[in-house]
Order: sequence, then structure tokens, then C-alpha cells
Amino acid sequence: MVIITGASSGIGEAAAKRLAKEGAKVVLGARRRDRLAKIAGAIVEAGGEAVFQEMDVTRQSDNDEIVRLAKETFGGVDAIFLNAGLMPSSPVSALKTDEWNRMVDVNIKGVLNGVAAVLPTFIEQKSGQVIATSSVAGLKAYPNGAVYGGTKWFVREFMEVLRMESAMEGTNIRTATIYPAAIRTELLDTITDGQAAEAMHGLYEKFGISPERIADVVAFALDLPEDTTVNEFTVGPANQPW
Repeated sequence: MVIITGASSGIGEAAAKRLAKEGAKVVLGARRRDRLAKIAGAIVEAGGEAVFQEMDVTRQSDNDEIVRLAKETFGGVDAIFLNAGLMPSSPVSALKTDEWNRMVDVNIKGVLNGVAAVLPTFIEQKSGQVIATSSVAGLKAYPNGAVYGGTKWFVREFMEVLRMESAMEGTNIRTATIYPAAIRTELLDTITDGQAAEAMHGLYEKFGISPERIADVVAFALDLPEDTTVNEFTVGPANQPW
């Protein structure tokens, strides 16, 4: 049973459909209830099992509620895919501080809230897997991506420490951090800076790949044996310049 945040489009939607097709029970969370209903309905119509909850990952109560929904509906939680994110890229000099704060709230606090919601269950059952979407911007610095990249660097650090502490504490919680490159999703629609938007659209037109490629990686990470040490996955076409 897998909880997926940011499930109303892009990587989250693709992962939900892929995992459900392989027999996983999925609980979908995002802000757009209409989109969630459509995706969950398609999964059920295809023979899968899915429920959904409208949620804002920046609110701890919403994260707690989706874990409760998963447990009440399917009897437990095996994994959570923390995928919700924003990417309104811009140069620092543009001083788009509202966008900076929103990225911190969604990209960082959203991950923290999701982990805080599910960790007591994972610790009690001494099993579980946390998968999080970082970015290649969490591995290398890029112009126009100071704040976005900073949030994704945080995800990398946090997930690695979570893995270490789980090993030290014997809770058997596995982690996997995914570093997508240019993935054709709605993230580009959040860029309000004209110059940055033009540059990113050009990059994505040349190098962009489908969110289904990331869904494949999520499925692979979930299928890995519990004693595996593979923890990070960078995904992009071979000809990308990063």
C-alpha cells in the first residue's frame, strides 16, 4: 500500500497508475480534488485499488489524515512517495520572495510533514519505505535555481540522514531519493519570470522525457530487496548536459 503526494498530475499521476497496474493499493493526495477523482476512477475502472484525499502538504493535519485514510481503507501503509513540489525558477536579483517562501513550504515542509505523519507507523511496525523526489538541481547548482535547488539539496540531506538513523535505530525503514532531470510536467507552468521560463522551455523541448520514466524508477525502488543499499536514482536521457 503506497501513499503518493502530488498525485494529481505529472510524476505522481504516472506513478499511481504504474503501481496500481502492478497490484499496489494506492492512496492519492493533492490539492486538485477533481483531478484526483478522475485518476482514482480510471485506476479502479482498470481493475486497481485507489482512494484519494484533497490535501495541502504544507498542513501537518492533512498529512496525518491521509495516513489515517490509508490505514482505515487498506489496513496499513507500506510506503510513501513524497512527490509534491514547485519550481518557479528565477534569478535571485528578481527578489520573488513570495515564490521563495512557497517553495520552502511545499518542497521542504511538505516532505517533513509527510515523514512526520508516517514515521510513527513505520517505527511501530519496524518496516516501511520513504521515497522522495529531489532533482538534478539537488546535485548541482544552476542559474535561476538558487532557491529551488536549495530545497532539493535539503531533500537529499534529509533523506540520507533518515536512512542512517533508521539503520542505527534498527527500525528497518528504507529510503530512496530520486533526482529527475527535465521531466515534462506542469512544473514549468509555475515559472513567472519571463527570461527563466523561456530558457527552461527551450531546455525541456530539447531534453525533456516523460513522467512515466520516473514512475518506472519508483516501481523499481519499491521492488528492490530489503537488504539492498541502492538509495539514489538520477534519471535523464544520456545526452543531457548534467
